[in-house]
Amino acid sequence: MSVHEGVPAFPAATILGYPRIGPRRELKRAVESFWAGRSTAPELSAVAGDLRERTRTNLAGLGLGTDDASIPSDFTFYDQVLSVAAHLGAIPERFAHLRGPDGALDLAGLFTVARGEGDRAPLEMTKWFDSNYHYLVPEIGPDTEFRLVETPSVEAFATALADGVVTRPVIVGPVTFLLLAKPSESAPEGFSPLSRLDDLLVAYAEWLRAFAEAGATWVQLDEPALVSDTWAEPSAQVSAAVGRAYQALSVDLARPDRPALFVATPYGPLGERFADLAATGVEAIGLDLVRGEAPAIDDAVRTALAGRTVVAGVVDGHNIWRTDLDAATASVAALRAALGGDVDVAVSTSTSLFHVPHTTSDEPDLPQRLLSWLAFADEKVGEVLALAAGPDAAGEAFARSREVAADRAGAPGVVVPEVRSRAAGLTEADFHRSAYDARVAAQDAVLDLPPLPTTTIGSFPQTSELRVARASLRKGEITAEQYAEAMRAEIAHVIELQEKLGLDVLVHGEPERNDMVQYFAENLDGFAVTQNGWVQSYGSRCTRPSILWGDVSRPAPITVDWSRHAASLTSHPVKGMLTGPVTILAWSFVRDDQPLADTANQVALALRDEIADLEAAGIGVVQVDEPALRELLPLRRAAQSAYLDWSVASFRLATAGAADATQIHTHLCYSEFGEVIGAIDGLDADVTSIEAARSKMEILPDINSSGFARGIGPGVYDIHSPRVPSTAEITDLLTAALASVGERKLWVNPDCGLKTRGYPETVASLENLVAATRSVRERLGAPVQG
Repeated sequence: MSVHEGVPAFPAATILGYPRIGPRRELKRAVESFWAGRSTAPELSAVAGDLRERTRTNLAGLGLGTDDASIPSDFTFYDQVLSVAAHLGAIPERFAHLRGPDGALDLAGLFTVARGEGDRAPLEMTKWFDSNYHYLVPEIGPDTEFRLVETPSVEAFATALADGVVTRPVIVGPVTFLLLAKPSESAPEGFSPLSRLDDLLVAYAEWLRAFAEAGATWVQLDEPALVSDTWAEPSAQVSAAVGRAYQALSVDLARPDRPALFVATPYGPLGERFADLAATGVEAIGLDLVRGEAPAIDDAVRTALAGRTVVAGVVDGHNIWRTDLDAATASVAALRAALGGDVDVAVSTSTSLFHVPHTTSDEPDLPQRLLSWLAFADEKVGEVLALAAGPDAAGEAFARSREVAADRAGAPGVVVPEVRSRAAGLTEADFHRSAYDARVAAQDAVLDLPPLPTTTIGSFPQTSELRVARASLRKGEITAEQYAEAMRAEIAHVIELQEKLGLDVLVHGEPERNDMVQYFAENLDGFAVTQNGWVQSYGSRCTRPSILWGDVSRPAPITVDWSRHAASLTSHPVKGMLTGPVTILAWSFVRDDQPLADTANQVALALRDEIADLEAAGIGVVQVDEPALRELLPLRRAAQSAYLDWSVASFRLATAGAADATQIHTHLCYSEFGEVIGAIDGLDADVTSIEAARSKMEILPDINSSGFARGIGPGVYDIHSPRVPSTAEITDLLTAALASVGERKLWVNPDCGLKTRGYPETVASLENLVAATRSVRERLGAPVQG
């Protein structure tokens, strides 16, 4: 293999990362045990070390090399962005007391920064590019100190090396780290964290020196921010930052024995920034050829890249379908031809595999035919190795790929004529309700709510008793009726609690739902659910994305009986709770053989039927959650309009059949929604609740500038932290929202559902929420109800 003199060859086959939670969520259980005080930091570290060792052993057993840096080392206890901040001491001043004498955080301190404590709010959380993973947002100001204060990533590499495995450390790159950051509270108006790049690079160079001293031959720097053109900073400024960063790390600040640098750019097309990277001294550049395409390559780029490696990400790390090996081989061949013979081409996954479950061999309950169409993390390793070997050496794998593609295309349920015919018959009228003024008059007459009506987002805590009941039903230890009775008892408890708290619009608490998407997947045709298909959502939280494999339809009502029962227990309005079409797609592994817009409309029609049945059962308020609306927004501006058109249309298709007197709510959380406020308005929901507490109402200026004219509930209680917000804190947030939104439109609610919280903190927080609302109502001169 042709490389720069003295630089080790890049592996012919690799992956960009691997699931880090463990096949049985071992890391989740160990972390939560530590949080609960049932185990010590050394015990947690021991579990993590064992998990890393088992991952290395597994990947080596699958065929990745132990001596060529093809096995990535990308472990983190909570989040990869937080890990960079912790390594470099870039922690907000409100957590300065957690630092040790050397500036480092211990495990307890790391988790406190992530989760908050007392009056100290945690780092803000938002979505990682267009995925359902949530990262913690760094807070960077002019005085934020950058220096290498701890080295757990280096120690993990050294441990693996002592075991005879040369891994490839993986860290978030400096440009992405700063573009994802927000200005600290003390930063002046207009401050850009990217302005601190030069200072940050000194710390990164120190980090790379530590890897070199430990014996690392390659280090992977993930720069997904480079595939997006949506940053506030001008494109030319971002390109200049790329050139400056990697010229510094590869040449200007580098020492001669530094590790070779592999810059990975997942989640989309790298475009013009490929040339920016090629002009630096990095030894390998990774391209996502699943979500993107090969960039333009001219003679100058070919010359600059001579003797280096371009890594073709042709195995989808973001979805679970088997790779078309023939098509992937053609993509690699086209890239190799465009680059010329002086540039090496390696094969990899398009993204880290932490977006997919561990292995299909752990799914005994999935139909064998469907299972044969799937590739989870371990199977994707095999596909990468087959592509690197080529069709002559891996002929059996290529033949199997062709067989699977043909079988999947012709399988029953993949195409259902009745579903296709209904979607084809839609007209423009199917996507529109009456004017809002007519709707709000009809709703006010029926609901008679006070100013600043209070509600929650839907779910209440999922207790151990509920989980035991669900497991007992699955094992056949209780009957379906016994299970239903347990759920009805919990619904009665939740209704009684909300009445006691003084909430205005109630929910049934969703005790019957293990997951807001999986519950619907279990009740819709065209879906399958896994048993062990866990992926990390954030921190210790994991989800099991459902598999949307065929045309979607609703064989029977799904939520109606539970909502009807809840409504029978109270005189208050009760919301019917549905998950919206875009979120069902975003939080599932979705078929890749037709446009997402077509699949979204199929799901929307099923939900439309559910809303009609809820109305027939007397439910006058229906919430259709779309927390993932922003999540799927393309990372390039040119593609965003088309996405927003079909995503908004699918929501309107689901809800436009509702009567004027039926109040349609929607909910959105944990993304930068200011970028899509126009689309949120376009949903035409009567009431929109939106995450706002952790970001301290950052969304308000966007709501104001958009002219949002319908009900809006900016969240006043951050449910992703165990801390209980005080009445004063909620009052301050509510006062800010009231000044911006106005009394007529403002609703009061938490940021998100309460499923992940415990009852004591939930009750205390909601008590404070209601008390704050009553205080503000009194100030407005409104009657206090409840």
